[in-house]
Amino acid sequence: MSATGGFIKEFREFAIKGNMMDLAIGVIIGGAFGKIIDSVVNDLFMPLINFIIGGNVNFDNLFWVLRQPEGYAGAMTMAELTKAGAVVFAWGHFLTIFVNFLLLALVVFVMVKLVNNARRRFEAEPAPAPAAPPEDVLLLREIRDALKKQVVS
Repeated sequence: MSATGGFIKEFREFAIKGNMMDLAIGVIIGGAFGKIIDSVVNDLFMPLINFIIGGNVNFDNLFWVLRQPEGYAGAMTMAELTKAGAVVFAWGHFLTIFVNFLLLALVVFVMVKLVNNARRRFEAEPAPAPAAPPEDVLLLREIRDALKKQVVS
């Protein structure tokens, strides 16, 4: 068998394993979960923060211009400056990503805690008592025990 054929066979075995599918499903769910967290931050928490502060705070538009393009006369927004080639220190965007991370960590922590509690409850449940043996088995055991007594005596 050639080296290429062996490589393809090995890759096929690797790709078909259950762990590979579990990993793929985890990555897909993780991507969707990240979008949910982004939505929670941008659509739920940021409006509440804006309401509490009393203004229109958008962390993505908090930045420092380190170097502005020569002769730039456009809008001083993050999108326009970046498009024009300015060097921008985007600390507000970092803050938004950091808040996303904290929320994601909190949600994962709560989920793990719930799973651990459920697992502990499941493990703590007593095992059902074994069913009583049928009458014929009890009778056979009595006969066996009686025969052992006769042999020993």
